[in-house]
Amino acid sequence: MKISPLANPAMPMPMPTPVLVAALPGMESMATMMLKQKIKKKGVASIEELRTACLESGVKFIGCEMTVDLFDFKREDFIEGIEYGGASTFFEFAGNTDICLFV
Repeated sequence: MKISPLANPAMPMPMPTPVLVAALPGMESMATMMLKQKIKKKGVASIEELRTACLESGVKFIGCEMTVDLFDFKREDFIEGIEYGGASTFFEFAGNTDICLFV
């Protein structure tokens, strides 16, 4: 799983990442490495640990089917345990949940 700091431009990084620099080969993996180091240094649970805790708690993961199709993602590139659906799938249960997070 790769995490890009460009997903949240407000998130401070150890060094600024101009858009052109981000397009250079290897920059995405370097940014991922830097973010993982920062997470570890601050004692925050890793993405993998958080995912495991969510699965153990019965959290349901639903990937946006339209986004997957729009960007030609392959379902085998995603982690196991994800369901796929559109807005109607989300609305089927969203109103009946105690906590609902839409990202």
